[in-house]
Amino acid sequence: MMANNQTTKTISIDKYGIKNAKVNYQLSAESLHKETIEKGQGKEANSGALAVNTGEFTGRSPLDRFIVKDKITEDKVWWGNINIPFDTDKFDALYEKVANYLGEKEVYVRDSYACADKDYKLNIRVINEYPWSNMFAHNMFLRPTEAELESFDPEWLIVNAPGFMADPAVDGTRQHNFAILNFEKKIALIGGTGYTGEIKKGIFSALNFILPVYKNTLPMHCSANVGEDGETAIFFGLSGTGKTTLSADPERKLIGDDEHGWTADNKIFNFEGGCYAKVINLSAENEPDIYNAIKPGAILENVVMDANGDVDFADVSITQNTRVSYPIYHIDNIQEPSVGENPKNIFFLTADAFGVLPPISKLTPGQAAYHFISGYTAKVAGTEAGVNEPTPNFSACFGAPFMPLHPTKYAEMLSDKMKNAGVTVWLVNTGWTGGPYGVGSRMKLKYTRAMISAAMNGSLEAANKDNYHVHSVFGLKQPRTCPNVPTDVLSPRQTWNNDEGYYATAHKLASSFKANFKKFEENANDEIMAGAPLKG
Repeated sequence: MMANNQTTKTISIDKYGIKNAKVNYQLSAESLHKETIEKGQGKEANSGALAVNTGEFTGRSPLDRFIVKDKITEDKVWWGNINIPFDTDKFDALYEKVANYLGEKEVYVRDSYACADKDYKLNIRVINEYPWSNMFAHNMFLRPTEAELESFDPEWLIVNAPGFMADPAVDGTRQHNFAILNFEKKIALIGGTGYTGEIKKGIFSALNFILPVYKNTLPMHCSANVGEDGETAIFFGLSGTGKTTLSADPERKLIGDDEHGWTADNKIFNFEGGCYAKVINLSAENEPDIYNAIKPGAILENVVMDANGDVDFADVSITQNTRVSYPIYHIDNIQEPSVGENPKNIFFLTADAFGVLPPISKLTPGQAAYHFISGYTAKVAGTEAGVNEPTPNFSACFGAPFMPLHPTKYAEMLSDKMKNAGVTVWLVNTGWTGGPYGVGSRMKLKYTRAMISAAMNGSLEAANKDNYHVHSVFGLKQPRTCPNVPTDVLSPRQTWNNDEGYYATAHKLASSFKANFKKFEENANDEIMAGAPLKG
């Protein structure tokens, strides 16, 4: 059953400039599901989940994400093509237009919060044009109790109007869609796009500024879980590298699947109250936790479904970025509250489509900082016939689109925390083996799980302590043996069975790392620079 957190409280949103709107406040997931279907904005899958189409945008639009340049941000934000400045006056004028657009309409308002550690709690009010967007907010943010709602005082406001189209010539946007953060007014303004990820990533971006600047806490684009021994593991990785899948481990309790903070006293806390997982090629066999979470209360986005409500998870005709959002309590094995202590292992996940990085390797602190700043994964070729060449994709701190500060700020915080907490960092290739994309095959999930388990229980280090192989190109410590993993799988060179091709491709990728890192060199210390590939 869906959690019903309907409230009897009513509120006005006139003070936000949204006049005479019909306010649906704090509706339950069940009510929002029903309203979406009644309005013809979604359908019910045979699992009981709500299926919606987000329209023109089926993913985030990084070039349309802005930060208002004001006295709070102008000297702290790392301005550029990731953090694009927006004028204060233009923001005020655009906000007024959006508020007028929502006036007289039926809107959906939700009070919720981010950050599961009560010392870091950020109260949020979300105003949505569509019921399913509000249901997404119910799933993804933390849900206050009835008692907490009575005295709820929102600190940040999200205004979400997918149907409002900006006029770039007048409004200062690049095109008709936009996602703008205003730190002085504490507003995230989103318009012209129905993609729900903009809602959660807006608050994530805000926390990525607030926590390090004001709270001495490292924000992380990662998943996290905790074992029976109380030791926490952290999984960094870009979309499609396995963050959600690998942290949903039946032997460990899930803290969260995407966004966390690491406090000065070594607590790890989830920002969110739910999960937002990719469902491309989802199967009950490979990802049972995610598969079983698709039930009443979950929202499927941009999937292809037949007349009987059967979803074809292999069909990517709408987008490859098919997703599901669900409240975290849809997962059986969760940590409550979503806080862990004693971080002991960090895994950097990369889907290396070149097939040259080892399936697991142990990093020095310098290498950890270097690979963290690099944030490497690879995009596989598109759907054009005969195009088999992967492209490297570097996203600083495994989350560049959401990081307002310079990447070395986050990397230095991570290095300090790693050393203070005695954390071991591992680079895990969940990508290709036996050759690049188009030649080799994807690393078997069961082997990746076995390597991660061996790293966490200490058996990987025990078996290789004095006998790691140092990779001749990347300088990584590559284990020679791992419980429950065939030995030849551990050596990418061996899986290729083509030394010349392997080393040519490895040097090519190493060169890409070095070329990408040039923009960070002047801010990186000697220890970080020593973590670079040996060759390339």
